[in-house]
Amino acid sequence: MARKRLRDLGIAVGQLPTGPHNAITDVSGVLVGYANLIRDTPHVVRTGVTMIWPNGRDIGTEHVFAGGHSFNGNGEMTGLVWIAEQGLLNNPIGITNTYDVGIVRDAIIANTVKMGAPQDFHLPVAGETYDGWLSDIASFAVTKELAFQALDAAATGPIAEGNVGGGTGMIAHEFKGGTGTASRVATEGGESFTVGAIVQANYGQRELLRIAGVPVGLEIPISEIPSPKRGMGEGGSIIVILATDAPLLPIQCQRLARRATTGLAWVGGIGGNGSGDIFLAFATGNRIRHGEPISTVRMLAPDRMTGLFQAAAEATEEAILNAMTGAETMTGFRSRTVHALPLDRVQDVMRKYRRL
Repeated sequence: MARKRLRDLGIAVGQLPTGPHNAITDVSGVLVGYANLIRDTPHVVRTGVTMIWPNGRDIGTEHVFAGGHSFNGNGEMTGLVWIAEQGLLNNPIGITNTYDVGIVRDAIIANTVKMGAPQDFHLPVAGETYDGWLSDIASFAVTKELAFQALDAAATGPIAEGNVGGGTGMIAHEFKGGTGTASRVATEGGESFTVGAIVQANYGQRELLRIAGVPVGLEIPISEIPSPKRGMGEGGSIIVILATDAPLLPIQCQRLARRATTGLAWVGGIGGNGSGDIFLAFATGNRIRHGEPISTVRMLAPDRMTGLFQAAAEATEEAILNAMTGAETMTGFRSRTVHALPLDRVQDVMRKYRRL
C-alpha cells in the first residue's frame, strides 16, 4: 500500500477540527523547509535538516514569544536557556541529527547575519535526535550548505512527511519514523486559534505503540515485523515544535509546550531514561519589533488556555502518527533495515477494534 497520512487511512484521532492542511503551516507566517542527504559512499548516510521559520523571513526584526519544556533531557536543543530568560524567539529553528546539531546552529547564525538582522548577537534554537542506527553519524555529513538549502526551501502549505529533513534516518516504536505534522483549531473567548505541531520522532518501544487507544504495537509484534533495535536498549528521542497564532506570553508558551507530553503519551511515549524528549512552543499572536522600547501585547486569559492545551496534545499525537504512516522502509548503516509501519495491517487492527 502506498504511504498515506493517518486520516487518509480512515483513522481520525482527537476531537477538535484540523486546519486546512492539517500541518504546522496552518499557523499564518510559519514556513517549513527540508534538505535530505542519502548516499552510500564514502559513508552510508541517511540524514538531513529541517528548518522552521516562526514568523516567515521577518523573524529577525519581528520576534515572537516562546517557551520550552524538557520531558526527559537526554538530548539537545540549543538556545533554550536564553528563551527561558528572555522569552523571545528571533531566528529560524533547526532540527537534525545528534552529531551535527552544532553545524546547523552555526548555519542559522550565518544566514541571519547574511540577511542583516539587527541583533547584536544570536543564540538560535537547534534540536536533534540520534539517527546512528541507519546513518554513519560519526561521518559528520551535514554541512552548512545543506542547512542553507533547508532554509531556502522553506514554504507554507502542505509539507512532506516521513523520511524527510532531519527525520530522514529516524525510527519510532521500532518502525521507520521521521518527520510528521498536524494542526488543530480551538475556539476561546469567541475567537478561533490554530495550534500546529511538527515532530521529529525517533523514540519508543514496539509494545507501547497505540493509535486512537488501540494497542497496535502488540498486534503487530516483532515476530511479524522485525526490528534491528530489539534488545539494544530503549534509547531514542523526539523533538516537538508547537506553533500557535494565539496571543500568548512566554510563560503561557511554556505551559503549551508541556502539553506535547500528553500527545506523546497517547501514542505510547514514556520518556525513557535514554530518550531526549524536548519541546518548544511559540506564539505569533504578539510580534515584538526589534529595538522598540515599549511593546503593546495581548494575552489570552489563563482560564481560556484549556482548549489550546487540548489542541497541542491532539496535534502532537497525530503528527507522530503521520510521521510513521508517511515513512518508508529504509536500509542503511551496517545493512540494517527498519521496516515501515504496515498500513494494511494497521487498518486490519483498527477494524478489529471497531475504530476504523
